[in-house]
Amino acid sequence: MRLAARPVGLPASGDWEQVETVVPTPGEGEFLVEISYVSLDPAMRGWMNQARSYVPPVPLGEVMRAYAAGRVVASRNPGFAVGDHVTGPFGVQEYAVSDGRGVVTVDTGRAPLPTYLGALGMPGLTAYFGLLDIGRPRPGDTVVVSAAAGAVGSVVGQIAKRLGCRVIGIAGGARKCGWLVDELGFDAAIDYKEQNVEDALHKYAPDGVDIYFDNVGGDILDGVLVHLALGARVVICGAISRYNATTRVSGPRNYWWLLIQRASMTGMLVSDYADRYPEATAELASWLADGSLRAREDVVTGGIGCFPETLLLLFSGGNTGKLVLEIAGSARLSRDG
Repeated sequence: MRLAARPVGLPASGDWEQVETVVPTPGEGEFLVEISYVSLDPAMRGWMNQARSYVPPVPLGEVMRAYAAGRVVASRNPGFAVGDHVTGPFGVQEYAVSDGRGVVTVDTGRAPLPTYLGALGMPGLTAYFGLLDIGRPRPGDTVVVSAAAGAVGSVVGQIAKRLGCRVIGIAGGARKCGWLVDELGFDAAIDYKEQNVEDALHKYAPDGVDIYFDNVGGDILDGVLVHLALGARVVICGAISRYNATTRVSGPRNYWWLLIQRASMTGMLVSDYADRYPEATAELASWLADGSLRAREDVVTGGIGCFPETLLLLFSGGNTGKLVLEIAGSARLSRDG
């Protein structure tokens, strides 16, 4: 799936070109991956824009950038053997050749392969480092997280609960809010589609918000800022409410509360913690094993052709947990490579 045009607003079908090419042969030091699952993440929308950001935009005519998981089916790289399961920046395609940069070998005996794109992948690592290193939670803290039923937010809330915090999730719809409270153990959930966020925070966080983990920006960020406790920490992880905006987006209107409450607001990118990924992955895996962390992948079947419409679920709130596209190619290589 190649990016054919720069989207204006929500990505449309004409922004993509699905093409068929010959499966590549790995060169010296390379290996070939048969991709099983592609991760769909809000950040992908920003990668499509011709704008200054933390990574260069995806060039027009190139395979859409994405993290994916699959199996090595041919290798000329001593670090990766045929049969290894791996994750990495392979793109939205059925096969990818890699030299190993950014690729991790994973153990499917410990968790299913899609989980390595969610709770044991970049979303889980983002939650881990954003909450622990920037949020610096303490037992008894009140933690609020937006997009709480998404891949990052659901892990943030569970880690915070594990550390003895009071956790309030913000999500869209009664079903998602029920999942957060009934299954993940959040103390409360606010349905932003039906409730006024500021009014709900008066009820659920009467003493203020110690940590706000923000994935959405916009009006919800503004609503939480007026409820910050003294010395609060705001973690800026994403701003999905503005990714498809076609007009100029204004900054937070209520930033004055950062001064009043002597609070901090810090942006974070998980790539800054790359040298600590093994440490975090091991701890997240141990929490999955003991049941204190639950993973949920929303897996959509149908293959490459479903990518454009499946991506839009991120912006309509149509998924719960980690959104993953299962790849089912029409002509797959033999399993012996």
